[in-house]
Amino acid sequence: MVDFLKTLVIISIFYTFVLVNITFYKMRSFFEGIQSLFVDFLFAPLDVLRHTENNTGYWGWWFANIFSWIAIGVCAYFVVYWCKQLKIHQDNNEENQDTTAHSFLK
Repeated sequence: MVDFLKTLVIISIFYTFVLVNITFYKMRSFFEGIQSLFVDFLFAPLDVLRHTENNTGYWGWWFANIFSWIAIGVCAYFVVYWCKQLKIHQDNNEENQDTTAHSFLK
């Protein structure tokens, strides 16, 4: 009976080790797949822009940073839009500036 229990414990430890390794390698391959998707495919245009900056001189810098300039423009537009909307609500007295506006502040 003792030999059977020892064998059962050894088999269960081995089985657990095998399952952990299989799960580890499955998860590892999953995350490596995500890495490959982003690095090899989705960020490939940005790599082209990075190489353009280094190889074409002055105009390469402007061309390579076009995404940054577009993002700055979009963010600036929405900040101005947000400020205008705040002003509209403030002029209509729709904004509640009371310190007890929320129940958790009471």
